[in-house]
Amino acid sequence: MTQRLRGVLSPVVTPFRKDYAPDAQRFVRHCKWLLAHGCSGLAVFGTNSEANSLSADERMTLLEQLVESGVPAAQLMPGTGCSALTDSVRLTAHAVKLGCAGVLMLPPFYYKGVPDEGLYRNFSEVIQRVGDDRLQLYLYHIPPVAQVPITLGLIERLLKAYPKSVAGVKDSSGDWNNTKAMIDAFGKQGFEVFAGSEVFLLRNMRAGGVGCITAGANVNPHGIDRVYRGWQSAEAEALQAGIDKVRQILQSQSSMIPALKACIAHYAADPDWVTVRPPLVEQTLEERAKMVSDLLAAGFDMPGIKH
Repeated sequence: MTQRLRGVLSPVVTPFRKDYAPDAQRFVRHCKWLLAHGCSGLAVFGTNSEANSLSADERMTLLEQLVESGVPAAQLMPGTGCSALTDSVRLTAHAVKLGCAGVLMLPPFYYKGVPDEGLYRNFSEVIQRVGDDRLQLYLYHIPPVAQVPITLGLIERLLKAYPKSVAGVKDSSGDWNNTKAMIDAFGKQGFEVFAGSEVFLLRNMRAGGVGCITAGANVNPHGIDRVYRGWQSAEAEALQAGIDKVRQILQSQSSMIPALKACIAHYAADPDWVTVRPPLVEQTLEERAKMVSDLLAAGFDMPGIKH
């Protein structure tokens, strides 16, 4: 079985050209920078990747280009959860075939208020149709966006039915009590809990979690990794306070994805990075100037990002 990922994972932002086509060259370059500067793995096609603005074919092509360019499949956890069951199956099977360490799977998110039974059938069908012992499925709990929660009862049922395939969860509820409840309930069964934001990283490690999958890792992988590696050290609290400060600046922006791209554009001196695919809209020049000013005042940098 592929070694399970732990540590800091980035839901990698997807660069686009002016015609809104994915820019594979910039994508590969950024992925390699992330792995060289603190990320243990890459959760490509996550929320901050604009994944749900990408077609299944676009995701599969980009994933192939990443692997072909030398990014190890064993460090990849692509998002494969779609509203259409058949798309989820296709993307998941493709990722497993490429040798990815795992997949991060949203619940089918269009219909709200569905019972756990419906979600159980969805995940069960994906696992059975993929039919590959290498599959390591990480559930993606993000009720603020998907509005379709992954409950403790659903996790318990899936673990009982598919203990070798259901590997863990990314909890992006923003509710630390929920994350801790997942660790307490299932952590001793080998079910691995990632916090969905670096602000919970130190608490997550202390409670028995395995790391974080976080938007902030797109620009601050080095800082967040220092918390992961130093969580038992005397300076752990100070390291956590440092990454909290950067996260606060990013999170205060009107929209996280354009903010992350504007940050990369500034520090890489590569203005084309600001492009987002509709319906998202890039930051205004005023928003970007204020954000960069705040980041500079906080002593923030992205070492080695310029090419």
